[in-house]
Amino acid sequence: MTQAEREQDNGKEKERDRDREKEKEKEKEQRGVKRPIMPPAIPEPVQEQIQSNFMVVINPGSKNLRIGRATDTLPAAIPHVIARRLRHPGQSRYEDPWLLREGLDRPESSEQRQNGLKMVDQAIWSKKMSNGVRRTPVSAEQARSYNRQVRAAVLESSSGVKWTNTSHQPEFLVGEEALYVNPADCYSIHWPIRRGQLNVHPRPGGSLTAVLADLEAIWSYSIQKLLEIPLKDLKYYRCILLVPDIYNRQHVKELVNMLLVNMGFSAIVVHQESVCATFGSGLSSACVVDVGDEKTSVCCVEDGVSHRNSRLCLAYGGSDVTRCFFWLLQRVSFPFKECQLSNRLDCMLLQQLKESFCHLDQDISGLHDHEFRTRFPDSPTLLYQLRLGDEKLQAPMALFYPATFGIVGQKMTSLQHRSQGDPADPHDEHYLLGTQSRQDQSSKAIAERKALPKTSGFDGEQSSQGTDLPERGTLIQDVDLGHSHGDCLIGGAELEEPPSALLSRKTAMTQFEGKALGLDKAILHSIDSCASDETKRKMYSSILVVGGGLMFQGAQEFLQHRILNKMPPSFRRVVENVEVITRPKDMDPRLIAWKGGAVLACLDTTQEMWIYQREWQRFGVRMLRERAAFVW
Repeated sequence: MTQAEREQDNGKEKERDRDREKEKEKEKEQRGVKRPIMPPAIPEPVQEQIQSNFMVVINPGSKNLRIGRATDTLPAAIPHVIARRLRHPGQSRYEDPWLLREGLDRPESSEQRQNGLKMVDQAIWSKKMSNGVRRTPVSAEQARSYNRQVRAAVLESSSGVKWTNTSHQPEFLVGEEALYVNPADCYSIHWPIRRGQLNVHPRPGGSLTAVLADLEAIWSYSIQKLLEIPLKDLKYYRCILLVPDIYNRQHVKELVNMLLVNMGFSAIVVHQESVCATFGSGLSSACVVDVGDEKTSVCCVEDGVSHRNSRLCLAYGGSDVTRCFFWLLQRVSFPFKECQLSNRLDCMLLQQLKESFCHLDQDISGLHDHEFRTRFPDSPTLLYQLRLGDEKLQAPMALFYPATFGIVGQKMTSLQHRSQGDPADPHDEHYLLGTQSRQDQSSKAIAERKALPKTSGFDGEQSSQGTDLPERGTLIQDVDLGHSHGDCLIGGAELEEPPSALLSRKTAMTQFEGKALGLDKAILHSIDSCASDETKRKMYSSILVVGGGLMFQGAQEFLQHRILNKMPPSFRRVVENVEVITRPKDMDPRLIAWKGGAVLACLDTTQEMWIYQREWQRFGVRMLRERAAFVW
């Protein structure tokens, strides 16, 4: 190796040494600098795949229960009734009435019924038929004279209908089997839901515990027999529960507890029937009119939110129309003389006659002959002839003139009242209202203090220190209020009202709830309760009728005509067309709310609303306030 090559190698080694020294210096410098500690990467939660076939949608009604998997095209429907065997031999049996109700046997009931019928007749006469001619009123005497002479014709010596076999003495029977239990057998009959609420009453089987036990028995039976799901497998299933728009918080709490704890569902979502009806019909906004068997609810829904002030519940429905039709039949000498409202099989017959004969078509006038058959256990099949006139139109029109029902001294209209508080939920809206009122008082005090002239630097410093904390507290409180803030403002106004004003407002509300609003007036009142004119226009152009209580021929045109005639003139000019929708997508209106629950089960946004069994067991009713899609 030459001298030049050796010098070149030494130079390269010196460069390498210098580079190593520089790297060591950099490492020393970096050791002195504190690096930020990066948190470990948190993997995003894997969104659980929605399996709709493992979700059960439950829509409990006063007369029928509709239940099914979210993937089912149609739900299973059974009468929402249970027959329970008496525990002791000498115990007297009890049966919840079907068509009978309180307030019908008052001295003034008959007079009120007659006055209501006069208003119905006046309305029928005042509206012209489609050809421009007024209807000719038909005298009831003409139909009466014919029906008096009718005698039943025997078609078959045996009807083929049998009483339910109770020889094996089952503890309870459900649905159709319960309806056909022989009154001579030792069974009591209970309808656990009345007018959309749990049927709690002071008579036998009317305690909250007993009603919940009846519901659990009916729903468990339906899940096992109709859906073929073993109860032990419910831990793999979730539940969508539909509740009324005007709900009882205590009742909803008990139902959720029953489904999660007693029956063992893994999770639940609770939603309102009106919102689900818009989902089921594919509408984003609508005034939802749900005419059920025992109650009618009206509510304005906009973009999946039910407007609280627009909610109304009317304490009448399809069964009241059936009872009214029976009263009109008696006026024209109904040939089936043995028919009684206290007999459940007779009630089933009257329900069928109403569905077959009644209508709201003004063009159908004059006398018409009909026939019907009676099939009862241990009796022959009988055929009756029947002549009817305007009775078929008068009965459904009672929904618009509820005085015709003859119900006296009962609460006929319900509004959404404020929560009375729940000891299991200490941070409810009452807590928020209390903290908000204290916050308002502190804000006023701060504003007054700021307005005072500053006398010295010391005072100024003191005031600035005093204002800092409350302002920060105000910010925190605004965040805590969340989606209940709008409702809390209403409550805050209540707190500021003088006692006399508060009392007069409550008295006015009580008087309003005592009135029996007709269906058309209730719709107008609900729409008028919306906040903006734009929302009102939306509601007038989309009135969605669901439920089975208004499934009469001509109902759509009849309701549309009444809304157009009674809506405020200011909106008549602005609203392009008033549209009443009775069969969206040609669906059965009785199934639309259930179908909406099935749609809800498939939405991605529903993932945020699930209340899981473990959460419920730990936090209880607080989970409803946190997870419910409506203001709890």
